[in-house]
Amino acid sequence: MYELPLTGRQKTRLRGLGQKLSPSLKIGKAGLTPAFLLELQRQLNAAELVKLRFLGLDRDEIATLCEEIAREGRCVSPGTMGHTALFYRPNSDPALRRVQTGD
Repeated sequence: MYELPLTGRQKTRLRGLGQKLSPSLKIGKAGLTPAFLLELQRQLNAAELVKLRFLGLDRDEIATLCEEIAREGRCVSPGTMGHTALFYRPNSDPALRRVQTGD
C-alpha cells in the first residue's frame, strides 16, 4: 500500500476540496481494469485529487475496491461517502503541487 501519512486535519481539508469536484472516473461491476488504472494515474498526475463514483456496488465491495485502488494506484483515500470516494497523491515536485493540504 502507498504510504502517505495524512493527519486528520489534512484529510478534512481534502474532503472539503473534494466536495466541489465532480466524479471524473466511474467504476462498476467490471472492477479494476488496466485502462481504469492508467486513467487514474493520468488524472492523479494532472490534478492530484480525484473523485471516483462506484456504480452498482455494495458497501463491502466499495471498501475492498478502495483498498485495491489505493494499493494499485499508489495513492491514498482521504474519504469515502456513499458511492463516491476521493483519492489523493501529491506531485513529487513541491513546486508543481496543485492541492494544498494545509501542512
